[in-house]
Amino acid sequence: MQEKIIILDFGSQTTQLIARRVRELNIYCEIIPYNKFPFGDEEGIIGVILSGSPLSVYDKDAFRVDITRLAAAYPLLGICYGAQLMAYTLGGNVEPAPTREYGRACLAEVDSDDLLFKGIDAGAQVWMSHGDTITALPDDFKVLASTPEVRFAAFRSTTRRMWGVQFHPEVFHSTCGMDLLRNFAVSICGAHCTWSAESFIDSTVDELRRQLGNDKVVLGLSGGVDSSVAAVLLNRAIGSRLTCIFVDHGMLRKDEFTSVLRDYECLGLNVVGVDASARFFKDLEGVTDPEKKRKIIGADFIKVFDEEAHKIEDVRWLAQGTIYPDCIESLSITGTVIKSHHNVGGLPEKMNLRLCEPLRLLFKDEVRAVGRALGMPEHLISRHPFPGPGLAVRILGDITPEKVRILQEADHIFIQGLRDSGLYDKVWQAGVILLPVQSVGVMGDERTYERAVALRAVTSTDAMTADWAHLPYEFLAGVSNEIIRKVRGVNRVCYDISSKPPATIEWE
Repeated sequence: MQEKIIILDFGSQTTQLIARRVRELNIYCEIIPYNKFPFGDEEGIIGVILSGSPLSVYDKDAFRVDITRLAAAYPLLGICYGAQLMAYTLGGNVEPAPTREYGRACLAEVDSDDLLFKGIDAGAQVWMSHGDTITALPDDFKVLASTPEVRFAAFRSTTRRMWGVQFHPEVFHSTCGMDLLRNFAVSICGAHCTWSAESFIDSTVDELRRQLGNDKVVLGLSGGVDSSVAAVLLNRAIGSRLTCIFVDHGMLRKDEFTSVLRDYECLGLNVVGVDASARFFKDLEGVTDPEKKRKIIGADFIKVFDEEAHKIEDVRWLAQGTIYPDCIESLSITGTVIKSHHNVGGLPEKMNLRLCEPLRLLFKDEVRAVGRALGMPEHLISRHPFPGPGLAVRILGDITPEKVRILQEADHIFIQGLRDSGLYDKVWQAGVILLPVQSVGVMGDERTYERAVALRAVTSTDAMTADWAHLPYEFLAGVSNEIIRKVRGVNRVCYDISSKPPATIEWE
C-alpha cells in the first residue's frame, strides 16, 4: 500500500511547492481541493497538510474543512491560512494584522523539545506572507515558536495531533523549512521515505494493468519528454496493445516530424505518423486570440485522434502525457483559468474513449527521473519542454505557413546555438517568439521594414516559477546576427528578461 501525505489546497500560490518539498524527502504526496478530502476512502494516508490561501478565515465565503474530523484521524500541519483556520475553528482569534507581515523573519523563541522543531534552534530564518494574524490560541494549544513581530509563529494542540505555523516552510527563504517538513512527515506521521522514480514505475505499471485490463490504448505523442515517458511506461504495462499517434499540425520545430519518428524507433513503440497540417492551418486562419488558438488546436487534435482511433479495432482509451503543472495552470482552486491546455479537461462524449494520464501527478523533473529509470536515451529525457500547440502560441497574431517558416528558421538557429555553445542543458526551456510588429532596418545599402523576434530562455525546476536565463552577451549577439543574416523577413532580435511570475514562460 502506497503511504502518502495529503495536501488540502485552499488556493495558495505555493501549494504546489509544498508538494515538491515533501516529494524531495522521497515521500509521496497528493494535492486535492480543500473540500474533496476522501472521507471513507482513505487508504494509505498518514498525514494531512493544510495550505495557505488568499482568503481570510473570518470571511463569510472563506474555504473551510472539518478540522475536528481530520484531527481525529490524522496528524495535521496547518501552514499560514491552514494554521489560522485551525486556530479560528477551535476557538482562537484571528484578526487583520496592523501591518502586513511579509518577508524574512527570525525565530526568537523555539521549543526544540517538540517533534516539529527537532533540530531547529532560535535564530532560524523563516518567510512570512500574511495580512491576518492569530491573536489568541484555543484553550488546549501552546506556543512553539515566536518572532519579534509574531507571538504565535508556531503552535500545537496539547490534546490532539495538530500543529500550525504562520510562516511558509516550503519556500527557499525559510532555512529550517525542510527540517520542519521532514519532522512532520517522518517523526510525526511516520513516513518511511521509500517513494522514488523506481517505486513510481512499479506502482504505476501495476495500476495501469489493473485500469486497462486487455483494452487497447491510443496515445498522442508530441516528441516531448512527457508524452515519450508516458508511452514507454504504457508500453511496459500493456505492450503491443498501445498504438502511438504523432500528429504534425504544421507548427512543429524545423524538421521535427521526421527526427522524432526516427527517435522513437529505438524505443520499440508502435508509432503512426499523421500529417494533418492542412487541417490545422485552415481552422486557425485569421485567429489571433491565444485562448481560441489553443482550443482550436485542442479540438483538432481530438478529431485527428478520433479518426485514427477508429482505424484501430476495439480501442478503448486515449493516453496523454499530461503532467501536474498542466492541470494547475488550467484551473486553480478558485476556478481562475491561467491558460488552457489541449490535453486537460476531458474528452467529448462522442469520442467514446476514456482518458488515461499516468503522469498526471508528476512535476517535470520527476518525469525526467522516471524516464531515466526506464532506461530511455538521455537526448529524449533532456529535451526542453515544448508547448502542445507548438509554434502557434509563439506567433503573436494570426497563423500563416510563411510566419511558421520564419519562426522555424529563427528557432532552429537559437536552439542549435545553445547546443553548440554548451548552454542547452543549463536552460530549462528556450524558444523564439514572432512578434506582430515590423521595424525599420538597413541591410546593405537598402532600407528594410521587416519583422522582429524575441528570444526566450528561462531557468526553472518545475515550471511553476522561472527566471530568465542570464545568457552571455557574446552568445546573444552571435545568435542575433545569424538570425538577421539568414532568416529572410527578420531584421530585429530582442531578448525577453521577464520572470515567472509575473510573466508566464510562453507568451501566449
